[in-house]
Amino acid sequence: MIKKFEIQGVHAEVDDKLKAYVKRKIGGLDRYINKHNRESAHCEVHLKETQAKGKDKFRCEVTLFLPQKTIVVKESALNFYAAVDIAEVKIKQQLQKYKDLHGNGKKYRHIFARFNPKNK
Repeated sequence: MIKKFEIQGVHAEVDDKLKAYVKRKIGGLDRYINKHNRESAHCEVHLKETQAKGKDKFRCEVTLFLPQKTIVVKESALNFYAAVDIAEVKIKQQLQKYKDLHGNGKKYRHIFARFNPKNK
């Protein structure tokens, strides 16, 4: 679980059931973050309810602060649970890109060692 985790409701009440759901879905994304970056990760979730032309829209904004990057995902759906699910999928994709870009380099270490002239 992400240690620093904030959930806020804007124009909506966030009950305990919804908080637990968001913590389980979004808070469990720490497995996609590198081990040395997990402790400094900070997540903010804003749940907003708006009315547009007689329709209720529920919006979920997730901001994930990582050491080299900030990931922001905004999704809207017919209810909060659906918006959280869609935001979770998008954050997973962004975290995979982040992990590929800012990995610890162990994957390529043996390849670079072959080309090092000191080893020959």
